[in-house]
Amino acid sequence: MRFQVNRDVFSEAVSFVVKLLPQRNPQPILAGVLIEASAEGLTLSAFDYEASARTTIEATVDDPGTILVHGRLLSDIASRLPNAPIEIAVEEDGGIAVTCGSARFTLAAMPVEEYPSIPEVSGATGVVPAEDFGTAIAQVAFAASRDDVTPVLTGVQLEVSGTNLSLVATDRYRVSLRDVPWDGEAGDQTALVPARTLTEVGKTFAHAGNIEIAFSGAGDREIIAFTAGNKTVTSLLIKGNFPPVRRLFPEQTDHYAVVNTAELIEAVRRVALVLDRSAPLRFTFGADGVTMDASGSEQARASESVDAHLNGGDDVTLGLNPQYLLEALGAVKSEFTRVTFTSSDNANKLSPVLVTSQTSVDQAGLDSFKYLLQPNLLLR
Repeated sequence: MRFQVNRDVFSEAVSFVVKLLPQRNPQPILAGVLIEASAEGLTLSAFDYEASARTTIEATVDDPGTILVHGRLLSDIASRLPNAPIEIAVEEDGGIAVTCGSARFTLAAMPVEEYPSIPEVSGATGVVPAEDFGTAIAQVAFAASRDDVTPVLTGVQLEVSGTNLSLVATDRYRVSLRDVPWDGEAGDQTALVPARTLTEVGKTFAHAGNIEIAFSGAGDREIIAFTAGNKTVTSLLIKGNFPPVRRLFPEQTDHYAVVNTAELIEAVRRVALVLDRSAPLRFTFGADGVTMDASGSEQARASESVDAHLNGGDDVTLGLNPQYLLEALGAVKSEFTRVTFTSSDNANKLSPVLVTSQTSVDQAGLDSFKYLLQPNLLLR
């Protein structure tokens, strides 16, 4: 096999397909990138039985063929080659020669016959705006759990209904939700996608125009595919029942405070500096604004107030995880944030707060982002 290819195009393609591969893979063969050269150009693929990435690029192919080479090493090499065309060829001894300008590398070939088949998706499809979908992923995926003990909470639930696609994630302490427009004939669908994979999809395809989403498979091999331009990512779905968290969101939102997002972020970051790890930050929302108080070890204390507009009720004092709140404020994507105080039928249970976007003091945000955060007990 022998081909020539543009350095920047090849480097970007290799980088894309290796992003989803785990840093340490128990099966060395899965660390490889499959490169198929034909008259149509190059197809590069990577697969670890759970997620796959595939892309096609233009190349001048002198001798068609297929090779398998260590992906991350090839990516590191390609990104540092000089600004000149790359030539890759299989040598007589089976080694893979990579030549670019005066730079030359020889890499070991991995056994192509041992590499698993890349999954093909041919199921029901629909289209979402790439920018909206990328923003929605960024607003939701961080709320998924990072604890593999409960796999269903490590995913983002995608729910198709009519002309709407919802993304939902939770780690039991918070719930994040966002809707985006859906154009397709797939009917109602649900898919629980690993948050890590979906995050990479959002970063890679955010500026791709539109993304085609396809649902395929059955039983233990249900998969979802995301395609934009010449790139496709597939993911094995997480099995299990996602908790019914939608019912936690309140219908009545008359008691709330509106605060400048950037001002609140900076104040929370400063006051939280004195907090012990995992300790809640005390918030008091009142007519004069919101005050944050913290005390930690070494007798350190801090407090700060920012302007806020309280509506529809009495002053509220509660404890919130500062990092969880900061992540929500970073996802709001608007100048102002509305913090709504919900009510609960259980008098012995703290009611969660609802964080949403607000375009101005008086005008609610235009997007559907919702973030529900469970308060912490204040011990003092």
